[in-house]
Amino acid sequence: MKFFLNSNTTAYLRSLEEEFGESTNGIRLELNKFEKAGFIDSYSEGNKKLFKANTKHPLFKDINSIVLKLTGLDYIVDYIVQRIGDLHKVYLVGKLANGQNTDIIDIVLVGDNINQTFLLEQVQKAEKKIGKKIRYVHFGSEEFNLTKIKEPGMHPLLLWSK
Repeated sequence: MKFFLNSNTTAYLRSLEEEFGESTNGIRLELNKFEKAGFIDSYSEGNKKLFKANTKHPLFKDINSIVLKLTGLDYIVDYIVQRIGDLHKVYLVGKLANGQNTDIIDIVLVGDNINQTFLLEQVQKAEKKIGKKIRYVHFGSEEFNLTKIKEPGMHPLLLWSK
């Protein structure tokens, strides 16, 4: 069984079992409760049952906002992303995208004419504010391909899009 956090992110039931220290049956029961409450949707793909966040749920934006605030990602999106140039997309990758607690936030910036000096200044300010290290990589619009950040173990989450 796969668990889709969004259309780009998956987690296998066994990895959730290890991460949460719960049985697969217990996790399956919780997923069913989330689905019944409307927080997640499921669908079948072959012999796999897949889940994804229900972005149409009335509380989705609030829950998403809380998660962004708890991780410090709201600050990154609000103060860095929208002020550095012609940015098209921002992805979260690495441990945090996998749902693991970490002191390092890895992001991928996609866009053109990025003011690198201003970006570096804003990253340093954000690091001080949220108390975490921010690592980033920048791709121009023409050179970016989602497969570049979909390596094994990488679960890119789209944080922001123009």
